[in-house]
Amino acid sequence: MITGLIIILLLVLFLPFTKLVEKNLEIFLFIMGVAAVTVSQVWSGPLVKEALIHPINITIAVLVAGLLFRWFKDPIEKGTLSIGNIVPFRVFIALFVIILSLISSIITAIVAAIILASIVPILRLDRQSEIRLVILACFGIGLGAALTPIGEPLSTITVGKLNEDFFYLLQLVGSSVIPFVILFGIASALAIKVPGEHSGAKSSNDTPVESYSEIIIRSGKIYLFVMALTFLGAGFEPFIEKYLLGLSPLILYWINILSAILDNATLAAAEISPAMDEPTIRAILMGLMISGGMLIPGNIPNIIAAGKLKITSLEYAKFAFPVGLVAMVGYFIIMLFTM
Repeated sequence: MITGLIIILLLVLFLPFTKLVEKNLEIFLFIMGVAAVTVSQVWSGPLVKEALIHPINITIAVLVAGLLFRWFKDPIEKGTLSIGNIVPFRVFIALFVIILSLISSIITAIVAAIILASIVPILRLDRQSEIRLVILACFGIGLGAALTPIGEPLSTITVGKLNEDFFYLLQLVGSSVIPFVILFGIASALAIKVPGEHSGAKSSNDTPVESYSEIIIRSGKIYLFVMALTFLGAGFEPFIEKYLLGLSPLILYWINILSAILDNATLAAAEISPAMDEPTIRAILMGLMISGGMLIPGNIPNIIAAGKLKITSLEYAKFAFPVGLVAMVGYFIIMLFTM
């Protein structure tokens, strides 16, 4: 079983960078999820039911938001450009990422990602700047959404397992998350080229209107993507329980880089226990949240934004993986002095 899961893990890690898999990423991940569940022999009625039901709310949110942004494209575009003209552009970008990341804990990471993916094309950035902005914002959203139990599944599961109140995560990781969110906002402002500083800037009215078929197809892909991650998480749960639980929090922190390709909520559900002290829980959560932004499958915001803006796995990883690694090392150094 373990050998089979390791092979699946390696396939999930490397094959998305090939052209064939890149074009059919959702189908590939679904096949890998089914394979993981089969190898682990954890097929069950409740699992199939969860895999079918869990993606519905996310899919509906993506579909409704896509329709709303299509119907109200012009006023949203004009309002965004007006704000961008009043506030210095880099300041606007930094504030946009910081505020969106922090309010994602209230509006949810899904809605925040939809807003991000809908606003970015309006900003008339060059392709490289778009990718960098989306990636840094997804890191911020992945962190900010975890400040409340309604922000994302990771935080919901954590608060539920520990039987804590609404503000527990804000108190536990807020002092670590908020500075990182601010840093990602500042980095976003510095990583982009201001429209006009490069050739080929878009005009204010040349962002294409998505067709209804594009919106529906993207929503369907999100459904399959989330279903695939549900199967992958369930398939790898026996592996996690056998080899990862009980390790030092400093080791778990680095092992949780698996969150780049596996559902971080599943990892949190398997690893976190009420018997743990707060520094250990904080280390586990920060490792999961930071590494979740390193590859597209790592977090729902990455999936939504990359799908809408047609960012490939290779384009995403080239920038996101080094950024995530630097952030992981940075927080690890902090832990060494504070634990």
